[in-house]
Amino acid sequence: MKDAADNPWLIGDGARGDNYDRRFDALASTGHDVHGEAGFVMSLGVGSVLDAGCGTGRVAIELARRGLDVAGIDLDASMLDRARQKAPQLSWDCADLSDRHLDLGRQFDAVVMAGNVMIFVTPGTEGAVLASAVRHLRRPGLVIAGFSLRRGGLGVAQYDRLATEAGLHLVERWSTWDRSPFGSDDTYAVSVHRYDPEP
Repeated sequence: MKDAADNPWLIGDGARGDNYDRRFDALASTGHDVHGEAGFVMSLGVGSVLDAGCGTGRVAIELARRGLDVAGIDLDASMLDRARQKAPQLSWDCADLSDRHLDLGRQFDAVVMAGNVMIFVTPGTEGAVLASAVRHLRRPGLVIAGFSLRRGGLGVAQYDRLATEAGLHLVERWSTWDRSPFGSDDTYAVSVHRYDPEP
């Protein structure tokens, strides 16, 4: 496993905890829908979700409010502290998604990685993160990821290759969480991959 000290999220100077939440609170106060990811996941008809890279729990808490069985996991303890304050009744684990020994002791219908999780994992661990997601899926299960596409960064072709290596196949891809069509010039991708191996 690569050293978490190289993780771009942990070494970055982005907002944490309450400060992170304030951005979404401000958007919500202006009428902006800050729960597009939750709406998207709900439309897939799943009953249980692991919010991988859950941060302060925005997506997980909304999914739980809508009736899903939800757990969250994140590497950033300060973000999880805020999640636990907001929803102490939910399960929140502090762990590295790329840890090949990661075992939360249960499986889910879907693993969602919203909020650019895949571009904030430690470089070189993207395949391990997807393998970890697959280990926590029921059969059949879905991996749902939304992330920005930046020059020199993780692209959809590389992501699809890593997903295939993890036993996943692409079901659908959009450029937004509200299902705008995806095109080659888009700078964001929402991808749904299915894990349904032969029994």
